[in-house]
Amino acid sequence: MAGEETFGRLLREATSHDAPEGSRIAPGGAGLVIRQETADDHRDVREVHTRAFGDSDRVPGLVEALRVAEAALAPMSFVAVVDDRVVGHVLLSATRLDAPRRIVDVLSLSPLGVVPEFQRQGIGTQLIAHALEAADSQGVPLVFLEGSPRYYGTRGFEGASAVGFRSPSLRIPEAAFQVARLSAHEAWMTGTFVYSEVFWAFDCVGLRDPED
Repeated sequence: MAGEETFGRLLREATSHDAPEGSRIAPGGAGLVIRQETADDHRDVREVHTRAFGDSDRVPGLVEALRVAEAALAPMSFVAVVDDRVVGHVLLSATRLDAPRRIVDVLSLSPLGVVPEFQRQGIGTQLIAHALEAADSQGVPLVFLEGSPRYYGTRGFEGASAVGFRSPSLRIPEAAFQVARLSAHEAWMTGTFVYSEVFWAFDCVGLRDPED
């Protein structure tokens, strides 16, 4: 969701899980709390994405619009907190799968952001795991995203095209189109992934430049 020229660098910085020297989070994530976002977190979440993506409008605006958009599934929004400070955020929002039998309500994981000084400490990994567990507990069959296969491929996702799904945009590199198949997924649930209108309105489709 950042420009193509810079997104690969931003994605690598924001999602690397190797803790650097001087990390404030102990091994195993001690001192880190993942919890549901509250209204009091909104300003901090905007700051997280502004700093993580270097974009003061598009990504924070996407989050704010998705929070209030009418949809079949309510958004799931989680923050990572260290020492009472919000340092990361992930959002799951309603999207659809145009499957042969019927339309299936599914989720998109986007955006995922961590402030620069807390990147490369496994926070993104824990946010993803928490989000997928929450989606699974609600009986959601599928979670889609655009992102690096090297990163997300070890965190519950796989190439969506290879397992029977069609991308919603020619601008999405095939390797970036990822899916997590959860407990409620059934074999007939294949077809075309459809973003909600908010993603199109904010031009947040197909802008990723993933690291292969």
